[in-house]
Amino acid sequence: MAQKPSIPKGTRDFGPVEMARRNYIFSTISGVFHLFGYSQIETPAMENLSTLLGKYGDEGDKLLFKILNSGDAFAAVDPAMLENSNAVAMKVCEKGLRYDLTVPFARFVVQHQNEIHFPFKRYQIQPVWRADRPQKGRYREFYQCDADVVGSDSLLNEVELMQIIDTVFTRFGIRVQIKINNRKILSGIAEVIGAADKIVDITVAIDKLDKIGIDNVNAELREDGLTEEQIAKLQPIIMLSGTNDEKLQTIAEVLKDSETGLKGVEELRFILNTLSTQITLKNELQLDLTLARGLNYYTGAIFEVKALDVQIGSITGGGRYDNLTGIFGMPGLSGVGISFGADRIYDVLNQLDLYPKESVNTTQLLFINFGEKETAYCLPYIYKVREKGIRAEIYPDAAKMKKQMSYANAKQIPFVALAGENEINEGKLTLKNMETGEQQMVTIEELIGKVKK
Repeated sequence: MAQKPSIPKGTRDFGPVEMARRNYIFSTISGVFHLFGYSQIETPAMENLSTLLGKYGDEGDKLLFKILNSGDAFAAVDPAMLENSNAVAMKVCEKGLRYDLTVPFARFVVQHQNEIHFPFKRYQIQPVWRADRPQKGRYREFYQCDADVVGSDSLLNEVELMQIIDTVFTRFGIRVQIKINNRKILSGIAEVIGAADKIVDITVAIDKLDKIGIDNVNAELREDGLTEEQIAKLQPIIMLSGTNDEKLQTIAEVLKDSETGLKGVEELRFILNTLSTQITLKNELQLDLTLARGLNYYTGAIFEVKALDVQIGSITGGGRYDNLTGIFGMPGLSGVGISFGADRIYDVLNQLDLYPKESVNTTQLLFINFGEKETAYCLPYIYKVREKGIRAEIYPDAAKMKKQMSYANAKQIPFVALAGENEINEGKLTLKNMETGEQQMVTIEELIGKVKK
């Protein structure tokens, strides 16, 4: 018996209805990107492994999908190397699937620096891959929708990205909470508690607060070598509550001896004040000092978006990175960006049933096939309706009427056109509204008007 075909865990097939919905997501997001002046680029699915390694921290490196070299890749491997899996991987794998779109974008900027104009505002909508453990809302292959600005230090870019997030989710009809923090504040906190050398460990641990709780975060901090005194000093900071202004005032006092920390407070104050006094967001913007974003390249403002009506992980994230291109030989180029998790947004829209009906109707008008004579009569009309932008098709076989109508119902086609002897004699078509059941004989111009209406 033949083995039943399957796909790898953490990946998914998408049929016509799903693809119509996904394209609705992509077109909505790209429409907002264009509204704010972003241009589209694409990069290859695979990058040189040297481009990817070391950019996402130790945890990120473990999640990279590595591509085995062609030919007998293991021929040059010394048996002594087999004890070190990383050494073997580097020997037999020169390429890897991209983990995100930001690092390939940094590589793109450096490689094409003489062809682009700064500040450079780009967006990208492409799949990425992570060798993660599949679970609800977490996939091994998923799409990201990124927007970045490089070549500008202005905090107006952060303000604009908050507006983009707000606009996208308003258009989707999803209520969200936008969380914001600053990596300089986190560095300042590590500094004032006497653990500046543990900044990466601290941010990785507290970024898990929502998932594992305060006790497990503290246990992880102990494992990372923080003292009980340092952990105790951290508690009131990461559990801070109040309004955004109150949190800023409190943390500014805590960080009064940290130049780096105060710089972070100043940056956040500008972003929050601009958004609260000059621009009205439709979604809540909350300062969250536990937000860390586990990627090492963030250096300034960081943000994350949570859906309010669905239990799922973050659906958008991003932040400021001051020297990401420096690792590719172009130091000092600042950038800031966001990434929309299209697959999680897809799940949220599904659960909340927020898709517009028209987004799944791939065909608007089906012509029934009664035979060769009738088909020959209908074909010029199909050409005309398509010229007017109506999505139309003709059933390819002269099958029974019931079968053709079932096809229209299965595809949720709202209108059906029929042409028999009477219609041909009068030079008209019968148009049936599949929702109401109403049908009438019309001219092609009347048909076009009714379907477009």
